[in-house]
Parts: sequence; structure tokens; C-alpha cells
Amino acid sequence: MRRSHSLIPSASLARTVGAGHFALLLVAAGAVSSASAQQAGQFVEPIVRIQHQQPANQPAQVASRIAVTKSSQPFDLTQLQGEHPLMPALRVAQKSMETIDTRIRDYNAVMMKQERINGELAPKEVAFIKVRHQPFGVYMYFLGDKKGRECIYNDKPGGQKGDLVARDCGFRGKLGKFTLDPEGTLAMKGQKYPIMKLGIRELTKELITVADQDSKFGECEVTHGQGTMDGRSVTWLKVVHPVPRPNFRFNIAQIFIDNELQIPVRYNAYIWPKAPGEAPQLEESYTYVNLKVNNGYTDLDFDPENPAYFK
Repeated sequence: MRRSHSLIPSASLARTVGAGHFALLLVAAGAVSSASAQQAGQFVEPIVRIQHQQPANQPAQVASRIAVTKSSQPFDLTQLQGEHPLMPALRVAQKSMETIDTRIRDYNAVMMKQERINGELAPKEVAFIKVRHQPFGVYMYFLGDKKGRECIYNDKPGGQKGDLVARDCGFRGKLGKFTLDPEGTLAMKGQKYPIMKLGIRELTKELITVADQDSKFGECEVTHGQGTMDGRSVTWLKVVHPVPRPNFRFNIAQIFIDNELQIPVRYNAYIWPKAPGEAPQLEESYTYVNLKVNNGYTDLDFDPENPAYFK
């Protein structure tokens, strides 16, 4: 069994993130831009660009805002006559799932998330992650003021729910690692979804489910275009349900698909404004940057006994 390498991001990486609240499980939210914000969606923020090789004496950079490019469309988003506006996006999401299942065994990334929980928008969280698809495993190392918090999750044989092994940071980190039910009260505190739902594959799966459901109803507007995010070429889609209905989960959704990898790397969902004239409210946002696929991870990379973890 190969000993894991580059298991934990460098201290300089952790320092570049800055302060903020970071919880024990999921991911995402940082963001996008303005040059094409009017086209890709108005309700966006700058993405923090985090680089593993960034010198410790340099501050975190802010990614350039999303800009429309003239590059050719890498995905067929043609709406066929008489079909629902969401069908082209659904086909692209299904193709992305096929790409993930056939071409991406594992990946690492910096994840940023922000979620609304019990009606309140939680602080942004940032974590370095490793994910393996089969068997499913996750390793997380949190950054910022929660630097040092770690957790590992592995499915049990047959894809059954496994245990979450975690260690807190600061004074509580001296207590060592502990085991949790990933859907238990402590593990779910401040989280919208359990760790089993973490990652790009689960995001893509959810996009397919929602698009398939929403395609059964009208009142849907879809626009798309080309741009760049974090220095990479992306295709963006914006889905709008202008009228609140019980069957719709969001007012506006924004999806950004990496043109080279052909997988979603950012998702924003906004619910309807509280009052006329107000802006839609962010419900959830997930972003993956510095994505590196097919690293050849082994069981050791998701083993709580790995000597490189929980130090």
C-alpha cells in the first residue's frame, strides 16, 4: 500500500484563506463576478483564488470577475422544437455524470460553501478535500480560523452508511479524534447535508434530479453563455422560475461547468425575495477550485490511522 503524499495543504495555503467560520462537514461558496454578472446572474460575489504553491508572504488573490468570451460552445445546448427549456441543460448534466463515472476516479480541490440553515445564512466555509468515488471516501482539512479541524468518512461495504471520524481544532483538538454518526445531531450542526452528499458527483446527481422534476412544469427561463472562472473556461447556465410555486426549490439557479473537465464546478441557488423590490436571497452555494483529478488515491488516503492525519 502506497504511503499518501501531499496529504495536507501547506501552512501558506491555510494562511491565505483568512478568518471566518468553518464547520465540520460540507463545502462551498466563494464566487463569480460582474462583467457578465448581468448575463450569468446578478447575485454573485468574488471567488477567492487559493493556490497550493502560493508563497506565504503573498495575500490571497481575488479571481478575475466572470467575463464573456468568444470561444465556441463546447456543449450542445440547443433547445429542440416543442421541448422544455430545461431539457438541453438536463442532457448536459447527464453527460457530466457519465464523465464522472467513467473518467474520474478521485480528485482533490479547495471547496467553498455557504448555506442557509433554518432560515439563516451561515458563514462561508473553506476546506481542502480529497474524494474517491469507489468505494466512496472523503478527507477534509479545514482552513482559516478552524485550521487543523479534520474529518474522514468512508462508506461501509455495499455502499452502506459508515462512520465519520473527526478531530476539532484549538483546545478541543487536544481531546483527539472521535467517531460520529454522520447524520447525527453533532455532525449535522450547522450543516444542510451530511458528508455522504459531499462532492461534485452528488452535486451533479442533484442537478439532474431537480432539472428532471422542474421540466414537468412551465414558468421557466433558461439562458447560457461562455465565460471564465478562476482562470478556466466555463459554460454558465442561469435558470429562473419567476413565480414562486410549491413545486419549485429556487427562484434563480446558476451553474458553471468546466469546459475542459466537463463537470460542474460551481452552483448557486437563490430563493425569492422576502418583499417586492428586494434581491433574491442566497439559499446555497458550492464552489470547487484548484481541482486535480485522478490522483491515484489508495485506502491509506482515507484511513483515520494515516500517520499524516490528526496530528
